[in-house]
Amino acid sequence: MPEMPSKLAEIVDEFAAAPRDVVLEMLLEFADVIPPLPPELAGREGMEQVVECQTPFFLRAQVTPDGTVTTWFDCPPEAPTTRAFAGILAEGLAGANAEQVLAVPDDLYHRMGLAQAISPLRLRGGSAILARLKRQVREQAG
Repeated sequence: MPEMPSKLAEIVDEFAAAPRDVVLEMLLEFADVIPPLPPELAGREGMEQVVECQTPFFLRAQVTPDGTVTTWFDCPPEAPTTRAFAGILAEGLAGANAEQVLAVPDDLYHRMGLAQAISPLRLRGGSAILARLKRQVREQAG
């Protein structure tokens, strides 16, 4: 049974073990780790919008011939929580293969203990980001 990437599992464990009052602070640190889009995606060409997010959020997952998944995210800086969800995925899934990405639990953000720190609406947006990412990977990994 494939497991989620160890890097992502470490992030989940760190959050789950953290005192509730620092969880939001920890989360927002991930808002800065999203790499900028490559030139070919500058106009969000080929990216999918996640309409469940309150802010304009776009993503794209690409499965390379060797099975590695590359992810791109585009989210405005004024939406730090949503950017942080993407940052966690960007960092936690770096170098992961399709099987590992598909093994990420759908309740990832609940496992991190974020349900107590952020609104259900934001949580739903984060879950939608993960669901769409996995769907894109599933379609390509076929």
